[in-house]
Amino acid sequence: MDKTTLAYWQEKAAALAIEGRAFIGGEYRPAESGRTFDCVSPIDGKVLAQVADCGEAEVNAAVSAARRAFEGGVWSGLNPRQRKAKLLKWAALMREHLDELALLETLDAGKPIGDTTSVDVPGAVYCVEWFAEAIDKVGGEVVPADHHLVGLVTREPLGVVAAVVPWNFPILMASWKFGPALAAGNSVVLKPSEKSPLSAIRVAQLALEAGIPAGVFNVVPGGGEAGKLLALHRDVDCLAFTGSTNVGKLIMQYAGQSNLKRVWLELGGKSPNIVLPDCPDLDRAAKTAAGAIFYNMGEMCTAGSRLLVHRDIKDVFLDKLVEAARGYIPGNPLDPNTSMGAIVDQLQLDRVLAYIEAGRAEAKLLHGGSRVQQESGGFYIEPTVFDVSQHNAKIAREEIFGPVLSVITFDSIDEAVKIANDSDYGLAAAVWTANLTTAHEVARRLRAGTVWVNCYDEGGDMNFPFGGYRQSGNGRDKSLHALEKYTELKSTLVRLR
Repeated sequence: MDKTTLAYWQEKAAALAIEGRAFIGGEYRPAESGRTFDCVSPIDGKVLAQVADCGEAEVNAAVSAARRAFEGGVWSGLNPRQRKAKLLKWAALMREHLDELALLETLDAGKPIGDTTSVDVPGAVYCVEWFAEAIDKVGGEVVPADHHLVGLVTREPLGVVAAVVPWNFPILMASWKFGPALAAGNSVVLKPSEKSPLSAIRVAQLALEAGIPAGVFNVVPGGGEAGKLLALHRDVDCLAFTGSTNVGKLIMQYAGQSNLKRVWLELGGKSPNIVLPDCPDLDRAAKTAAGAIFYNMGEMCTAGSRLLVHRDIKDVFLDKLVEAARGYIPGNPLDPNTSMGAIVDQLQLDRVLAYIEAGRAEAKLLHGGSRVQQESGGFYIEPTVFDVSQHNAKIAREEIFGPVLSVITFDSIDEAVKIANDSDYGLAAAVWTANLTTAHEVARRLRAGTVWVNCYDEGGDMNFPFGGYRQSGNGRDKSLHALEKYTELKSTLVRLR
């Protein structure tokens, strides 16, 4: 059957065997309490599986398994080349199971199958491969010292790393944590979001098949309780989190209340996308601006949710933008022709609709604004565009995490930069200009971890660090800088005489 058809993926979905148990110490097991939760597909609102709702018993068991594996040296004691070989085998198995993993992502999170097969799963595979290839090429330092000393600086794995990851890019965001953490020699306990746990549960078995020893990689699905237990656990050495800023603040508090574990946070965003009057290509800028907010249903921390447009080009640009928005039509995520899938669940749907209602009272609705495809039983919203007269309006300040765009008018570069930086967040930003000097100067002034010039959301390359300023978090995912998060620096001084 043709893989480019809806029928093919529907048939694959009907035959899919879904695992919902936790993966601890190299085996699947239910929650000791017997508790489960419904894993509901946003495509049609139907239950996909019963998933183990992990609590204290499972978290303790997973952390203990990870600690035993670490202290036993079955992974941490391998030389980097040996870890590299097993990680590459794991990546190869993930690639072999690409359709299965992509299907789990689509069913679980409502993401278009065209995206999960071309972006999400391949991106996770690439991440594991990248850190596998890097780890045997990262060395230490010989430090200048007195002549009677040899000074060495080396990096060692931290120990047990807990990774708590979000629902919008389930396997990709998880790989950004477990890829470098495992490459560095740590053991990992992964807590996927209860909204999208299925790919993490499945990929754990593939890790074991690849030869990654039992206990090195564990998965504990569950709600917020499991994440809190990991953050409070005194035998967890590091917790890496991607999610909301409010939860990130709680995690830092829990770390302080327990063992001062390392905490690395990649949090929210309200990213500005600035279009200057000398923008070299308004058509491309408009299409890109639409993609920056409507791709993945707007469920992106880097979403270009604030579009700043110079007054001189506003009318022309908005016509092009709305036309581009019309190309994002919510549809069945299992259809390879679908460009915009479903909102992850009813709770998030209600949240986005509430923001849209607030927007109707404080801004001018230019396009969309309604729930659609209700007869499917799923959770779909039109791409929505507001013309916002005040840049501090609720919809222009708060992270919505949905397909809702606020267009803000400015009259000068200084005003645009001031508005862009007037935010609690600082994850990403963009500027469109034909002037190279202007591009560099504006990029330098923008308080954001990533700045794109004449593009948006480019750079899937793992060489670029990813993270934000201010309440968008700390630390960086991707690149060699990510390895710093999962290692300890050790100074060793040897006296020669």
